Amino acid sequence: MKKFGGKAIFLDRNDINTDEIIPAKYLTEITKNNLREHLLEDLLLDGRNFNAREEMAEAQVVVTRQNFGCGSSREHAVWAFEVNNIEVIIADSFARIFRQNMFNCGILAIELDKKDIERLFNLSGDVEITIDLDNQLISARVNGADQEAVQCDFEINPFDRDLVSVGGWLAYAAKKY
Repeated sequence: MKKFGGKAIFLDRNDINTDEIIPAKYLTEITKNNLREHLLEDLLLDGRNFNAREEMAEAQVVVTRQNFGCGSSREHAVWAFEVNNIEVIIADSFARIFRQNMFNCGILAIELDKKDIERLFNLSGDVEITIDLDNQLISARVNGADQEAVQCDFEINPFDRDLVSVGGWLAYAAKKY
């Protein structure tokens, strides 16, 4: 089974929308790779421009707040994460269409309650998160420590688990049909 996890980045804001994830002016790009450098380029966090290229360079996991991916229903927003090697997004809620687009593209969308999201946000230092998809368990480590700093359970339905396990809808369909 595919392993999920890696270095985490924290986007401390509610309602990050698809226009902030990938601005509409890039929707005419004809390859996913052309979206790579524009991920989150219009995002504002704490009143400052977020430098996605610099701050997300090694990230594979995004931890954020509620209603992530709201706004226009565009698959490009998920593709921008895909080509930047983001394989997991953890939030306390997602916009419905965005969430399903993530699973369809093989990216794991994990919804946690606010208490567990706060526990993750309260970690300081370099945070690495690993996902045990079979046991539906998240483990977060700080600065490479041997002990888990945070551990929490999550739920995922079997179909969505199967989608992300094989790499998304196209791989799932090729395997099943």
